[in-house]
Amino acid sequence: MAIPLSADALTSALRAEGVTVVEHDDWRDHNRNHKGAWGPVNGVVIHHTVTSGSAATVEICYDGYDSLPGPLCHGVITKDGKVHLVGNGRANHAGSGDGDVLQAVIEERATLPAPNENDTDGNVHFYGFECENLGDGKDPWPDVQLETMVRASAALCRAHGWTARSVIGHKEWTNTKVDPRGFTMADFRNRVATHLSTPVSTSPSAPTYQTFPGAEWFKKNPKSPIVTAMGKRLVANGCSAYASGPGPQWTEADRKSYAKWQSKLGYTGSSADGWPGAKSWAALKVPFTKEV
Repeated sequence: MAIPLSADALTSALRAEGVTVVEHDDWRDHNRNHKGAWGPVNGVVIHHTVTSGSAATVEICYDGYDSLPGPLCHGVITKDGKVHLVGNGRANHAGSGDGDVLQAVIEERATLPAPNENDTDGNVHFYGFECENLGDGKDPWPDVQLETMVRASAALCRAHGWTARSVIGHKEWTNTKVDPRGFTMADFRNRVATHLSTPVSTSPSAPTYQTFPGAEWFKKNPKSPIVTAMGKRLVANGCSAYASGPGPQWTEADRKSYAKWQSKLGYTGSSADGWPGAKSWAALKVPFTKEV
């Protein structure tokens, strides 16, 4: 049982395990927290997506459907071995499952009971990774994808002090699902346990570039060295609307300058409104700063 990781702690934990992280759109503020509790968390659920095509899969998991709004997980693990973060908070992924299974996960028992009663809200208690695969038992699982699935699961276990027994398949949570297909969860947990037996650096080097703080962060008119670093990159790219500065206080000049950057990247209309998005932010390559 644990408090959910913050967005920064989650990205740090994943990267410490050697995972390539892609921050999708406004994932840091994307959740279903208005529909129910998020946490305490007790484990990780592994899913398959029943989709093909990485870009489309990520968009589906971010947006969801009319009948099941997104995010549909916290991270999408694509066949190229990348983790695309699409949600931070409660997500529509686990659904209802068996409370006896939850208790077994909490106690980290060696054997899980077969799911029977769907009497417990799993979206409260589990992180979820949707893994790109058709789920027909024939679609292959590339080694690079499986390795990332193992590392991503281990990252959360290590961050919370859990063992590999805190990682379960969706089909182990509820009797209404069959995912994931194509490998056994027993073998998968063995791989996670093996990975956890190898320590990671406790002092990872700082990233080269600043992670995307989220669109809502900018709309709160922040005062931060990140704003200054961003402004300097905009000026360097010929996208200045500044009369003075830039930074550290976010101003209308920052928004107008960022709109110039978005237009330079080919965005138009509401996509070039000056409010930073994850893709344009990544392209800007704002230098990392420890001070926020």
